[in-house]
Amino acid sequence: MAAPIPPQPPRGTSWRSLMDAAFREACLAAAKGEAPIGAALFSKYGELLAKAHNQPIGLTDPTGHAEVLCLRKAAAVLGNYRLTDTILAVTLEPCLMCTGALIHARVGGVVFAARDDRAGALVSNLDGANLPFANHRMWVVEGVMHDECAALLKRFFLERRK
Repeated sequence: MAAPIPPQPPRGTSWRSLMDAAFREACLAAAKGEAPIGAALFSKYGELLAKAHNQPIGLTDPTGHAEVLCLRKAAAVLGNYRLTDTILAVTLEPCLMCTGALIHARVGGVVFAARDDRAGALVSNLDGANLPFANHRMWVVEGVMHDECAALLKRFFLERRK
């Protein structure tokens, strides 16, 4: 199974406009003392289906990552656990857990801002979008709003270390 080719952004949108929704969620996470990671899921037509931000601390839930929470909300909205042809915008490259959730949800593609050299599982440490044993492939676009999202993460963790 070949890796899908990233499409153009949905008509009337841009990758940046999709990432803006995720970035706003990341800012909400930071305000709550959570790691500033946000996600937003869109239909292939650019309709916002769900958005979420990191909340593992607030929810006392190790799976409370922005991507997982966003997928849960979208599945409830659509009444289907299969989120075929959707587009996830997320401020940080998804981890292994979130990549697995994206595969199982059949998300069409992922647009992310900053790589996660430590735990990223889409491109940094694993080609998670094209695992040879998985029955789903997704396209990936990286680097959208990289500077803004990376700066937010850096600021947050510098403050936490003080």
